[in-house]
Amino acid sequence: MNVCVIIPVYNEQDFIKKSIESIVSQTTKPQKVIYVNDGSTDETKNIIRKFSEQYDWINLIDHKVKKEHEPGKKVVEAFNFGLRNLDIDCDILCKFDGDIIIPNDYIERIINIFSEKNNIGIAGGNLYIRKGDKWIYENIASKSHVRGPIKAYRYSCFKDIKGLKSSIGWDTVDVLLAQKKGWEIYTDKSLIVKHLKATGKKYSYKSKMLQGQSLYVMRFGIVLSLLSMLKSSINNFEISKLFFGSLGFISAFVRQESFIVTKEEGLFIRKFRWNIIREKYLKF
Repeated sequence: MNVCVIIPVYNEQDFIKKSIESIVSQTTKPQKVIYVNDGSTDETKNIIRKFSEQYDWINLIDHKVKKEHEPGKKVVEAFNFGLRNLDIDCDILCKFDGDIIIPNDYIERIINIFSEKNNIGIAGGNLYIRKGDKWIYENIASKSHVRGPIKAYRYSCFKDIKGLKSSIGWDTVDVLLAQKKGWEIYTDKSLIVKHLKATGKKYSYKSKMLQGQSLYVMRFGIVLSLLSMLKSSINNFEISKLFFGSLGFISAFVRQESFIVTKEEGLFIRKFRWNIIREKYLKF
């Protein structure tokens, strides 16, 4: 199976070398890796260029964008730019981040996962962050959820869900839409990926508001959105995420932001999430 990887990067000079080294050391190499330089102002581009000169299957392209960081939207726009520059066919399409270290058999095992079951549409491992001298699970999502920095899509599933939404929450809605289409999501919890920069570490209050807006545009509804933001605040020990997220949700409602899913898809999403809550928390 042909594997193609697209990696949007922005100011990753402290992490990108180790990340690329983990890719070039894979037991099974991807057919193509495209790094999309998303307006970096540090040495990220120069570090990648050295590898692209050494390996012909590694490409570097520039994406000219506005400077302000918008979680979700900006990275998807960079990914889509890379996708438009992909010049070969692939069976598996990966969206990685530039601050991860994957185990040297990661690509091989991802191929095996998709090969063994034809109905698996999205797959990946689990992200771990460093705490002291230990690597611990980055507890901002369930271990069964394939996180944004390590997404791998069966290409037919990717087309089925019509690609990625240019909005924060893209790596939640993609899974939900895939499940609505009948695809299975598979997480190999033994595939431990080192995440060198904790998610959202430098996010501003505007970014936290965008998280609330994303729940609105995904048609989560008020109650589910509040529960989701509360859980995120508790997991991250950061009550401001609930406060600014709620402001973001209200702001999106007042402005009547455009939804990124249809009414039918929104209904499925709400039913699906409520079922998870009932199964996990309301058992007697």
